[in-house]
Amino acid sequence: MPENEQSQPKLRRALTTPLLTLYGLGVTVGAGIYVLVGAAAQQAGPFASISFIVAAIVVSLTALSYAELSTRYPVSAGEAAYVEAGFNSAALAVVVGLAVAASGMISAAAVAIGAASYLNGLTGVSDTILTALVIVSMGLIALLGIAQSVFVAAIITVVEIFGLLFVVGWGLTMQEPQGVALVQMIPEFDPEIWRGVLAASLLAFFAFVGFEDMANVAEEVKDPLRTIPRAIVWTLALATLLYVVTTTTVLLVVPLDKLSNSSAPLSLVFANAADAIKTGFGTIAIVATVNGVLIQTIMASRVLYGLADQGHLPKWLSQVSPRTKTPVIATLVVTAIILCLSLALPIAILAERTSQVVLCVFVIVNLSLIRLKLKTDTSSDCFGVPLVVPILGVFASVLLLVAGFL
Repeated sequence: MPENEQSQPKLRRALTTPLLTLYGLGVTVGAGIYVLVGAAAQQAGPFASISFIVAAIVVSLTALSYAELSTRYPVSAGEAAYVEAGFNSAALAVVVGLAVAASGMISAAAVAIGAASYLNGLTGVSDTILTALVIVSMGLIALLGIAQSVFVAAIITVVEIFGLLFVVGWGLTMQEPQGVALVQMIPEFDPEIWRGVLAASLLAFFAFVGFEDMANVAEEVKDPLRTIPRAIVWTLALATLLYVVTTTTVLLVVPLDKLSNSSAPLSLVFANAADAIKTGFGTIAIVATVNGVLIQTIMASRVLYGLADQGHLPKWLSQVSPRTKTPVIATLVVTAIILCLSLALPIAILAERTSQVVLCVFVIVNLSLIRLKLKTDTSSDCFGVPLVVPILGVFASVLLLVAGFL
């Protein structure tokens, strides 16, 4: 091996199960739950909580596929490695890897616009300036080092979770709730009711997107065989619990007609609270969206680094800082692209494109695991799931993708 390749610094394995779980929660629990409850209630009415449970079941199938694949191939740009192994196609691997990076950058751009809108309400500064400041600031934090940047993200994640718990605690202490009763939240076996629940599940599904980002920092995880599956399961379990409890509380407290028409549904719980409490919760909502930009920047830069390190992209994208052990050039490129996207496209289009890209990637990743399982036995040194899991994962992802166009 050439001397310059031997001396090329690699990423540092610094992520433990708690840190990786907080990373997963940070990208999963964030802007989605803070804005989607109203939209879900508009589709499913009093059964919005059920839609989050349905979405969790669907997402868990692909999550288990990722758990096995990420222990078989614990590398950055994980999806690209999975597809190349499953289909023996470098070209398809590059397409999938770039799609994953694109989904992260598009999502970060959308979230940055949302963060800027919240900040504008507090500061009055131009949305464009605030968007740029958010993206550049998160890009700089991502350059600090994986442990440092994920530690920052972990702290922000704790704040996000506290915000949801605050919503639950405040809502449950209200003397005269004006929403629907618990018994009214249990759907009957009526096709029309379940059509609404399934439509809302499409929205709720996107609130769970993010667990797959854990696979793209696998090269920086300590003991991937044990850490990654545990972190994925913990992330989905905790996110589901938070989503269901929060949605149920909001349905109990807020009148359904007001909830269905709100783009900031959780703030309605504090409609009669003091101004200081309203401002405090608004600040937490800003923090939640900013965290999404940081974590997606970390993920997308690792995908570009991984593709370059595997020889699929220019080698200069795989350059790692000897001091921080982070992919500096890849991070700067990702930050620049996010900034351009945020200034060029509206948030609605960005969010829609993110969802479509992620579902397509889910289908291909599940198909890759099916092919791998049919070709080889599950190795004893990796986490394994039954063949039926990726099969159901393909079916569920295609169903959601098709339903999104109906």
